[in-house]
Amino acid sequence: MMGAAIASGAALASEPGLGALTLPGLLREVCTRFGPREALVQGSARWTYSDLWERSVEVAAACRALGVGKSTRVGVLMTNRPEWVSSVFGITMAGGVAVTLSTFSTPSELEYLLAKSGVSVLLYERFAPKRDFAEILSGISLPYLRHRFSVDDDFVGLGSREDPSAVQAMADAVEPSDPAVVFFSSGSTSKPKGVLSAHRAVSIQSWRFSRMYGFTPDDLPRCWPANGLFWSGNFGMAIGATFAAGGAIVLQRTFAAAEALELMQAEKVNFPLAWPHQWAQLAGAPNWDSVDLSALRFVDARTALAAHPTVSGTWYEPSHAYGNTETFTLSACYPANTPAEVAGGSSGEPLPGNTFKIVDALSGEVLPRGAPGEICVKGPTLMLGYLGTPLDETLDPDGYFHTGDGGHLDDGGRVFWTGRLTDIIKTGGANVSPLEVDEALVSYPGVKVAQTVGVPHDTLGEVVVACVVPHDGSSLDSEKVLAYLREHLAAYKVPRHLLLFRSDEIALTGSAKIKSADLRALAAQRLDTSRDH
Repeated sequence: MMGAAIASGAALASEPGLGALTLPGLLREVCTRFGPREALVQGSARWTYSDLWERSVEVAAACRALGVGKSTRVGVLMTNRPEWVSSVFGITMAGGVAVTLSTFSTPSELEYLLAKSGVSVLLYERFAPKRDFAEILSGISLPYLRHRFSVDDDFVGLGSREDPSAVQAMADAVEPSDPAVVFFSSGSTSKPKGVLSAHRAVSIQSWRFSRMYGFTPDDLPRCWPANGLFWSGNFGMAIGATFAAGGAIVLQRTFAAAEALELMQAEKVNFPLAWPHQWAQLAGAPNWDSVDLSALRFVDARTALAAHPTVSGTWYEPSHAYGNTETFTLSACYPANTPAEVAGGSSGEPLPGNTFKIVDALSGEVLPRGAPGEICVKGPTLMLGYLGTPLDETLDPDGYFHTGDGGHLDDGGRVFWTGRLTDIIKTGGANVSPLEVDEALVSYPGVKVAQTVGVPHDTLGEVVVACVVPHDGSSLDSEKVLAYLREHLAAYKVPRHLLLFRSDEIALTGSAKIKSADLRALAAQRLDTSRDH
């Protein structure tokens, strides 16, 4: 008889490489160790670690002058710039909670995020692409917002009379269990949820990512992140991992492919972080063939960037991984360059301190190893809770977070993720994972974005429908794509229909995820229209 589907990682105390478990402590540790090294670069701004420490202390002093204390929520609404980093660390030095806000937010979305988080002080950048936040904020009425300062205001001047020893005492008084940050989920199925995380969670993941990537004193990261720092993954992977190793972060305010390639060349970036659609945009940029990217070292061999003619070497990121915003990113993972036979097609093994179980989504009963069900997880990086939701409505009686993701555990305790339970397609009595179909689709030349959905069908329950956005200038033949899929997938997994869309026809979340419910409705409408004609 197979054992129960419960698996745990090693004890957290045995994990190597962990340092201070508060954000002020982490920053002090890396700034003391790497003081004169370059930490942040954006245009003419080049901050050393010592500069970052001083700027963060200035933010903390200004926060103190405004009365910010333990658990006061302070919003940060900025593109990728050094002040974003010093603001978040400075807020947490003062004992406050840094609420990271997306610069992609529409006026109504921003009003929702600010109201939900109860921000009382807001630090913001006035202009972002297609946004004037000063104008937007003037039209928003928020009961808790008392102060707002743009990066052009002399916010740090407020703290000029604060006692430096008092500021240091505030930072020293922060505990690992104190709330540190709020990151919002992507909102792919509903309104974004505010996820409150403790200092310990963020710090563990920051130290941990540096180890998982394999950074060493002789092989330091020089990181370029394509996406906003207001996503938890970017904080852990870009800021945390890079700082823990003593590397530098090269910042681009917002992603633009041709500019990014020039930036990577000029700053000798060796560690780029991006999403699949951005890799594709880089490869399609007009200067693709003329830039020298030979400094790239930590770039996954499966990405378009690794195929650039000036790039050599074979490196694989920790891509056999599973995580959620609620666990401040990864909870299961294998380190970089893990052999495929070790990973075995899995989503990793539980990281130290984490425990997984697989349950029946309806009854909550733990299933046997190998049986598909809902992934549940608990551990030291699990959130303190959702804003506005009692914890007992989020965790089960044993303290597990029920993720809403489908998957299973094998006999070796490896985690296998198959997709959102609500997205599993049930067709003719068989279950199809959209993830598996999507992975096959994006390997076909000319496919930029792919998402597979189930559309209601009278006799089969659902039919598998692939929705594809081609690369600009690509002409895809649906029948040829389907023929390709038949060579790579079991017959019941091959889509009955393949629909082509323009980028502007599909609604994306701020993290470039397709809104599944909207796409499913759009696909059904497209199929109905084609039948009518």
